[in-house]
Amino acid sequence: MLSSSPASRFTSSAVEAPSFFPEIAAFPREEAFRLVREATEADVRRALAAEAPLEARDVAALISPAARPHLEALAQRAHAVSVQRHGRVVVLYVPLYLSNFCVNHCIYCGFKAGIKRIRRETLTRDQIEREAARLRDMGFRHLLLVSGEDHDEMPLEYMVDAVRICRRSFDSVAIEFESLPAHAYEALVEAGCDGMTLYQETYDRDVYKWAHPGKGPKSNFANRIDAPDRAARAGMRTLGLGALLGLGDWRFEVLALYMHARYLMRHFWQTRLSLGFPRLRNETGGFQTKRPVSDRQFVQLFLALRMALPDAEFVLSTRESPFMRRHLLPLGVNRVSAGSKTTPGGYANETDAGAQFEIVDERPPREVAEMIAELGYEPVWKDWDHGFHDAMSGLAHQ
Repeated sequence: MLSSSPASRFTSSAVEAPSFFPEIAAFPREEAFRLVREATEADVRRALAAEAPLEARDVAALISPAARPHLEALAQRAHAVSVQRHGRVVVLYVPLYLSNFCVNHCIYCGFKAGIKRIRRETLTRDQIEREAARLRDMGFRHLLLVSGEDHDEMPLEYMVDAVRICRRSFDSVAIEFESLPAHAYEALVEAGCDGMTLYQETYDRDVYKWAHPGKGPKSNFANRIDAPDRAARAGMRTLGLGALLGLGDWRFEVLALYMHARYLMRHFWQTRLSLGFPRLRNETGGFQTKRPVSDRQFVQLFLALRMALPDAEFVLSTRESPFMRRHLLPLGVNRVSAGSKTTPGGYANETDAGAQFEIVDERPPREVAEMIAELGYEPVWKDWDHGFHDAMSGLAHQ
């Protein structure tokens, strides 16, 4: 008999899944660095020949200095794995920023509290409808709603209303909001939200504390790291993970992200997992990373994770250049944003509201789609229908 709870179909058993927090807390940076430091060429060759999913020591070998001479072999394996598991389809989506108000003091973010020289704005209902109509006219059917964190500007009722408005125009509506409690995710799923993205930013607790000063809600490391669990139990179809590359040591972040992904795959096996790889870019507050991730390092970590997590979707946003997006796409990219704005609105009307960060790939959506086709892949504007969401919810209530 099916459970009366729509969220029950996304859990692996009747027993509540344990938290990932103890697992990452017990994995010290020193262990990650040891695995990478001690990796040999033989370890790299073994990892290249291993069947997916790989183990942590294999991932460590593939992101180690010993793997640098083997990037071409790694690229060939990653391409083969990607085509085998995902075919040649690349889905296009677009972010819609609802608000740039925020009460957090994240040192790297253009929305952080205390910045006086940007104009703050929260879209009204009418503005959301106009933006949604414009984006649909541009061809998009997959939408990601994004906002800063300010409960006065973005109460749950506003979030739910925004999802309902956008569901009328889009086949898939996902969110990249703050870390929410379980009942909030349940309300958003009920409104038609089918995906949730929440980057941990950094899995290094010391770096996390440094990067998120003050007492804003985002300063709670454990609450944020457990948010995907709450979203999965609420019935989200897709979970998006990532680390903000450039805050902590990138090799530690990769291993921790891999562990988090494996954890979620074990406990919420019916939920689709996607990984994003945002690199720090310039923002309004003037933050400059002291740990920049080079293009070569970025390619290496991307390929290693593609081999290690073949069933996960890989997302590449407009933070990356047209050159990088073109050359990485055949190596395992499944989803790309296009024509993005990081200000509230800006698609249907001009706006001078403050942006979160600079866009690097400014090509219009149709040009991005043409690039995908030129590479022998199929640009897809829709790979999900909200009718499936309604049907699944109906079955769960029978």
